Amino acid sequence: MNTTENITGTIIKVSGPVVTVEGMLGANMYDVVNVGDLKLLGEIIELRQDKAIVQVYEETSMLGPGESVSSTGSPLSVELGPGLMSNIFDGIQRPLEKLKAVSGTFLDRGVTSPSLDRERRWDYKSAVKAGDKVQPGDVLGTVQETPMIEHRVLVPPNLSGQVADISDGSHRVVDTVARLSTGGGDVELPMYHTWPVRQGRPYREKLPPTIPLLTGQRIFDTFFPLAKGGAAAIPGGFGTGKTVSQHQLAKWSDAQVVVYIGCGERGNEMTEVLQAFPRLQDPRSGRPLMERTVMIANTSNMPFAAREASIYTGITLAEYFRDMGYDVALMADSTSRWAEALREISGRLEEMPGEEGYPAYLSSRAAAFYERSGRVKTMGTADKMGSLSIVGAVSPAGGDFSEPVTQATLRIVKVFWGLDTKLAYQRHFPAINWLTSYSLYVDDVEEWWGANIDKRWHGLRAKALGLLQEESELQEIVRLVGLESLSPRDRLILETTKSLREDFLYQNAYHDIDTYASPAKQFGNLEMILNFHDSALGALDRGVGLADIIKLKVRDDISKARFVPEDQVKSTYSSIEKRIGKSFDLLIKKADDLERQYGTKGGGA
Repeated sequence: MNTTENITGTIIKVSGPVVTVEGMLGANMYDVVNVGDLKLLGEIIELRQDKAIVQVYEETSMLGPGESVSSTGSPLSVELGPGLMSNIFDGIQRPLEKLKAVSGTFLDRGVTSPSLDRERRWDYKSAVKAGDKVQPGDVLGTVQETPMIEHRVLVPPNLSGQVADISDGSHRVVDTVARLSTGGGDVELPMYHTWPVRQGRPYREKLPPTIPLLTGQRIFDTFFPLAKGGAAAIPGGFGTGKTVSQHQLAKWSDAQVVVYIGCGERGNEMTEVLQAFPRLQDPRSGRPLMERTVMIANTSNMPFAAREASIYTGITLAEYFRDMGYDVALMADSTSRWAEALREISGRLEEMPGEEGYPAYLSSRAAAFYERSGRVKTMGTADKMGSLSIVGAVSPAGGDFSEPVTQATLRIVKVFWGLDTKLAYQRHFPAINWLTSYSLYVDDVEEWWGANIDKRWHGLRAKALGLLQEESELQEIVRLVGLESLSPRDRLILETTKSLREDFLYQNAYHDIDTYASPAKQFGNLEMILNFHDSALGALDRGVGLADIIKLKVRDDISKARFVPEDQVKSTYSSIEKRIGKSFDLLIKKADDLERQYGTKGGGA
């Protein structure tokens, strides 16, 4: 038994969610404590001799000096086992559906419930037999948790030994399914174990991020790719499309498990997520998306101290599924609210503030979170690999990316998907600014694109971004002296980039076909636009007028190409490419005929 479990102190000061307790000599940092007569859940965040500073994860009104605080002797931990999938938890892994049944729509203070259902029975199938030696991370057995997810019951990271006994059949999570003989005696293993949320789960080896996390979103996959095991930030002001973008990433990414953390979002936004996700259909299986999703819901009107814990709760659950060998995508919406909780608690502790009142350790806390991402070889004797990719939304006030949370995030992540207010007002979605966004994984995933799609991917991508950069410069000239001042070649660039923006970068999340584009379709779409541009440049050199090029009917075919169903992409795109070639052959022939007949070419600029 932990010796700190019997320690009891007395409250001497209450400042919002921060409570000062005396008589806690011998307690440990990050021990969970029960605060006051209602036994509110709290965590020790600072120790000064026999005084402990506790952050309380529930409302502290009416809590006063003199009430007792008792230590549980354990750090804040989560329960890991069957029953996580499809569930909705609060920031400290209390199941909201269970709490609603106990206290009604408005949760009473001090109400708690086991994170995993203690009464539900699962059909457990052993993966080992008596006499087998097992190591941390080995699969003891499996449970079909949902039709989409096989839950692999793992040997806890701190245990190894020889299987003395195994028990198949119908079990509850608390029932013993295996008995392990270790150097310290026999250990009975239920289907779940606990793990402290502030401690990253171990793995054997971190692998280089060379495989892209495919999202079906053209601007993400083709222009600014995220590798499996990578970290990305998607900052943007109000109404720029952060939540819809994360919905799209959750729905269409080729991750097998999604963990969605709503840390401090407005109640109506989180309600929308809670209503939308159960209705979303997984595109690959046709099953509800919730069957491979775990949700952490902690809205802005909930105690903000729980926001600080919510991202650690979520990422520990994500690491657990990663350790099973799954590719996991974690969506944190939004880390700005988490940082605000840090600022509030820091202020209550009277710490020296940093920029805009945020604590000086904001960057290190953010780094500790994002650095738990990665593609790894998991613990255990089997050669399992899993990945954990993090996408953190940031909500800078007024869309100001120079504020501390955005800047601290950008120093850590390798993908920046910057949402632009002007693009959102123009109804161009996703409103990702292609001139300011970037990905540092481009070179890492180039080999995958070359081996699986086309070796020209990197060159086409660079060419398209170069044209978009040129467009920005040409638009400045147009604003000063007008479109007529540009040469035909420059005006062709504006026509091509218009096609890039409207026919490639724009993507309708609510259209049955356009909502998702496979990598092959994305490459084919981009290739068509750039092939048209190259053919047009050649035609201009042969004396064809720009007006004749712009009027080509094949441009409508290119514009509609993104609405072609996936099973028709190859044949349809090949047909369009042939029409592009024929169209320009006819234009060049016509120009040559005019030159022979009248000594002039083209139909004018």
